[in-house]
Amino acid sequence: MDFAKTKALFHLPEGMIYLDGNSLGPLPKATAARVAKTVTDEWGDMLIAGWNKAGWMAQPTALGDRIGRLIGAEAGHVTLGDTLSIKVYQALASAIELNPDRKVILSDTGNFPSDLYMAEGLVGSLGRGLELRTVAPEDVMASLSKDIAVLMLTQVDYRTGRMHDMAALTKAAHDLGIVTVWDLAHSAGALPVDLSGCNADFAVGCTYKYLNGGPGAPAFIYVAPRHISTTRPALSGWLGHAAPFAFDLDYRAGTGIERMRVGTPPVLQMAALDASMDIWADVDMHALRERSIALSEIFIAGVEAACPDLRLASPRDPNTRGSQVSFHHPDGYAMMQALIAQGVIGDFRAPDIMRFGFTPLFIDEGDVGHAIDILAAIIRDGTWDQPQFKQRAAVT
Repeated sequence: MDFAKTKALFHLPEGMIYLDGNSLGPLPKATAARVAKTVTDEWGDMLIAGWNKAGWMAQPTALGDRIGRLIGAEAGHVTLGDTLSIKVYQALASAIELNPDRKVILSDTGNFPSDLYMAEGLVGSLGRGLELRTVAPEDVMASLSKDIAVLMLTQVDYRTGRMHDMAALTKAAHDLGIVTVWDLAHSAGALPVDLSGCNADFAVGCTYKYLNGGPGAPAFIYVAPRHISTTRPALSGWLGHAAPFAFDLDYRAGTGIERMRVGTPPVLQMAALDASMDIWADVDMHALRERSIALSEIFIAGVEAACPDLRLASPRDPNTRGSQVSFHHPDGYAMMQALIAQGVIGDFRAPDIMRFGFTPLFIDEGDVGHAIDILAAIIRDGTWDQPQFKQRAAVT
C-alpha cells in the first residue's frame, strides 16, 4: 500500500520526526473539521436531539466494529467508552466469574502497571481469597496450572516491545480451563491481531496510541461470542441496561456487547476517533506490519553502528516484538530530552529505557535515517549532558 498517501493525511509539525505514535498518535488532518461539525452542527444545532438524529448513542458499537476489523474480532463483539483501566476491570471481573472455583489471576512483571493496579483493587474488593500472581514474561507458559482462574496479559510489552504469542498462550490456558484477558494497548493498529482465530475470551485496548483518537480517547472491550450472552457486567452501568430509558430500578443486562457499556459515550472524542478510523478503513494490516518491521530493522542497525553505548532492550527477532524499539542507557532520560529538543520525538520509561515507535502511516525511511543521525550526534558531541535535559518532567 502507499504509505506516502497516508502520511499526507496527518498534521505533522514541520521539521519534527515523530517516533512516539505508540504513546500518543498524531492528529489526522480531518479530525478538527469532524469534531467542529459535531460541536456546531450536532451539539450546537441539534442539542439533545443529537443522541438520535446524529447517532451518538449508536457510535460506541459502530466504532467498535471498525476497530474490530483491525483486531480480528467478530462483528458486534466490540464496544467502546470509558477508560482502559475501566475496561480492564470489567473484563477481569467478568472473567473471574466464569471460573468461580479458582482463586488465582496470573499476569507477568512486564504488564502495564495500571492493569496490575486494577487487578489488585479488584482482589481487595471481592475479598474471597483471590490472589494476583505475577511471573517473569518468559515464565508465563510454564506457570500455567489448574488453580489459575484467569490469565491476564498485555500482548506487547510497553517498555521493550516484547510480544507474547497470543495463540499459543491462549490455547495452553484453555487446555487447563483458564479464561484469558488480553490487553491490546500496544497491538491495535500496530500489528495484525486475530482474536477470533486465537479463540481469545476477552480483550481490551485504547485508541489514543496507534489508532490516533487523540488524548483521552475512549477504550474498547471485546467479549467472545461464546461468552457474550452469559457474561455478567461487573460494572452494571445505565447504558449497559437492557432498556436504559425504561428507568427500571433493577438492573437487567443488555443484549450482546451492549451489556459491556457503562457510562455516557464521550461524543466529542468519538468524533475524533471516527475521523481517524476513516484512514484505517483502507489499511492492510499485514502490509503495515511488514513495513513497520523494515523501518525498525533499519533503525536498530543504524543506532547500533553509530551509538555503541546504547544497548538494545527489545527482542532481536522482529517477529517477537511489536512496532517499537527500545534501548537501555543509564542517562537515557537526558539523551531523550536532548533528542526531543532537536525535533526527534520519542519517550522514556523508567529506569533507563529510550523508546521509539514505528508507525508506517506517517514514518518513512528518510525520517528513520535522519533520527539516527541526530541521535548519533547528540551522543558523540555530549550535548545531552546539560542540566536542562536532566530535569524530570511530570510526563516522561
